[in-house]
Amino acid sequence: MAINGKTLLYGILGNPVAHSLSPAMHNAALTASGIDAVYLPFPAPDIADAITGIRGLGVQGVSVTIPHKEAVMELLDNIDPVAVKIGAVNTVINTDGVLTGLNTDWLGATRALEEKINLSGAKVVILGAGGSARAIGFGLRERGAEFVLCSRTESRGRALADELGCSWTSLEDTAQLQGDIVINATSVGMSPHIDKSPLPEGIVTRFKVVMDIVYAPRKTRLLQEAEANGCIIINGLEMLLYQGVAQFELWTGNIAPVVVMRDALAGAFAKIK
Repeated sequence: MAINGKTLLYGILGNPVAHSLSPAMHNAALTASGIDAVYLPFPAPDIADAITGIRGLGVQGVSVTIPHKEAVMELLDNIDPVAVKIGAVNTVINTDGVLTGLNTDWLGATRALEEKINLSGAKVVILGAGGSARAIGFGLRERGAEFVLCSRTESRGRALADELGCSWTSLEDTAQLQGDIVINATSVGMSPHIDKSPLPEGIVTRFKVVMDIVYAPRKTRLLQEAEANGCIIINGLEMLLYQGVAQFELWTGNIAPVVVMRDALAGAFAKIK
């Protein structure tokens, strides 16, 4: 599709952002849907300046990534109640200059999980107490799952557990860890530290489904062990995919071409390896 004066603009704000896989995913979706638009990476050292630019240039919508998901909130006109509860925005919609912030990270996690297992009543262990754990925990609560937060730092872990209305346990106390699903919401196992796992060997056998938000490598040590023991595994690209699916549908009003987006993500990921 040729770019012209009517071509709509979308993009991603972050610092750094050149490594992002989102442009490949969203541009493939826009092309497949016949929408005259492009999605660009926008390096944003200063998020306030970037938001001013979004307003001034009439960019239709943006993804927001590290380190701006929290700071961007005070710069927007409206914030979705779900994003307020999570305390972070990863999606902005521009409606005639009025900017609304939303969060689709929790949708990315829950949709990826719901492809494999019913979340209502499922017993889940979340590893970690950062922003990803917060978003995933909120999504699980919305879907009726029962979950426990497990982290190394007690003060931070208990504080988040109190917010989410769940219990907390130390990552060192692995004897208590069991359930239907375990989710690694930490960076443990991310390249170049691919020999690391957030769980001691053998613990994954206590779970049916093992999900890792890390996507580089695509199959972490945790997922390799889980697969070898017959668990259903979900890699980090699936969460990235489905949060992008939700963004696309919010921005365009169209049903997202999920297969096209998944293939584009896989292709872009293969090129950076």
